[in-house]
Amino acid sequence: MSVKRKILAAAATLTMAGGLSAAGALSASAATPSCGHSCIDIFSYEFGHHSSPNFVLDVYRGTTRAGTPIILYRSANNDAAEDFTVSFQGTVNDFYQAGLVSAALDLHYSHFAAFEFEYSPNGADSGLCVGVGSTAGNQTPVALEPCGQSSKTVWVVDSYDTIRGGYVPLINGSDTNFSHPYVLHYPGNGYPTDLPRPQLNTYELQKYSNNSVYDNELWGANYGVLR
Repeated sequence: MSVKRKILAAAATLTMAGGLSAAGALSASAATPSCGHSCIDIFSYEFGHHSSPNFVLDVYRGTTRAGTPIILYRSANNDAAEDFTVSFQGTVNDFYQAGLVSAALDLHYSHFAAFEFEYSPNGADSGLCVGVGSTAGNQTPVALEPCGQSSKTVWVVDSYDTIRGGYVPLINGSDTNFSHPYVLHYPGNGYPTDLPRPQLNTYELQKYSNNSVYDNELWGANYGVLR
């Protein structure tokens, strides 16, 4: 039974427990008009801002197939490869009660919000979500994976490390390293226009000496169609 059937989905706006908020919602997004305001774009703090993100989450070549890499690509309102919908799937504890995440994850992040990001080109659900094909670790590739089958497509908002503007780290639900969790990560020294396109991965949460999170592990989001 899928996560969506086990846990009541309940999100019309994206306010992730104090982080990855909808600040600037509807002001800019990668969604196509067909996907419209139900779609979301997710972008890196490293490459843009809520008002005008330059690069957003993208399915490589728009291929609707499990294992397709997730990259960042220039935002555009005619690129269906940038169409994602978001489902608030409850708290980590809800996932634990449904038998989908470990007791250790629940112990550390029980009340944190958990989400799935489904690839929905032109507004059509694909059944594939942003996730990992194996338990998250350093440099585990992020790709399209079947939604609702396991914690590997679940992303937990790290409310401990939210910064002003609503940027947050996103912890993969399969995480087993709770002192230094594995989060959504843009490859170091990579740039979205590089060839071959750098694929997102998971990596241990990294911080500067002042305890702030690395820019390439902080993420923001908007709803709506790119203007």
